[in-house]
Amino acid sequence: MELIDAILGRRSIRKYKEKDVEDEKIRKILEAAIWAPSSGNTQTWRFYIVRDERIKRELSASALNQRHIRESPVVIVVGYDMQEMYSAYRERGVTLYAIQDAAAATQNMLLRAYDLGLGTCWVGAFDENEVSRILDLPKYVRPVAIVTVGYP
Repeated sequence: MELIDAILGRRSIRKYKEKDVEDEKIRKILEAAIWAPSSGNTQTWRFYIVRDERIKRELSASALNQRHIRESPVVIVVGYDMQEMYSAYRERGVTLYAIQDAAAATQNMLLRAYDLGLGTCWVGAFDENEVSRILDLPKYVRPVAIVTVGYP
């Protein structure tokens, strides 16, 4: 597939088949994510893979009850390490650069998933504190995106 085909063909998918996504495909999606550019090559992004039904239901509730979060086979929560970014770039790094880096990594994930025959949806409307609680994230990790993944 040509890159432009993925860019133009990718869509937000909110309905998925009841078919598990292979671990190897998730690995390839994450590999694409970590090849995204990052400020000073800091790579402060963090990825949390969720397959557990109870946790997906809780994440859905934290995100305006968006049904596709609980119904997708896999959810990837994207966050970043605020301490590492602050060490490198102080406040501007935490409030801007890390978010840009996480967004670039997320876009790479969406394009690679499409290339692998998978559908995704990038969710930004969620309660950060609630997502942090649900996943028991360290205080220094800020969740900034939820990505649903499955077969369209």
